[in-house]
Amino acid sequence: MKRSYTGGCHCGAVRYEADLDLSQGTFRCNCSICSKGRAWLAAVPPGGFRLLQGEDALSRYQFNQHRIEHLFCSRCGIKSFAQSTNAQGERMHVVVVSCLDGIEDTELAALPVAYLDGRNDDFRSPPAETRHL
Repeated sequence: MKRSYTGGCHCGAVRYEADLDLSQGTFRCNCSICSKGRAWLAAVPPGGFRLLQGEDALSRYQFNQHRIEHLFCSRCGIKSFAQSTNAQGERMHVVVVSCLDGIEDTELAALPVAYLDGRNDDFRSPPAETRHL
């Protein structure tokens, strides 16, 4: 069921709200930045993300084709979301599941997780090995 979650960085400088249905799935990717950061992500539908505070505290990092803005708090260093633009020109966001507030451990453990092979730019197939993700 879709609900509005709040989330943000560790120090509280960056805060956002995201409308999500986590039961529809989350994902982990094996690309270089996701695997190094142990990212566990959930896609936010277009128009479902609102930055509440902390734009001035955000630092941006881009690599490879510079399609995704990896945003992190310049004060505490936590990456709590990323953004990009889809083919229709809509702003797209993913949030880091572990940065969402008020989710019980049992609820987190029950969430469906898809694995993406970003290392090989194959986002339709899972990588051969996922246990480390």
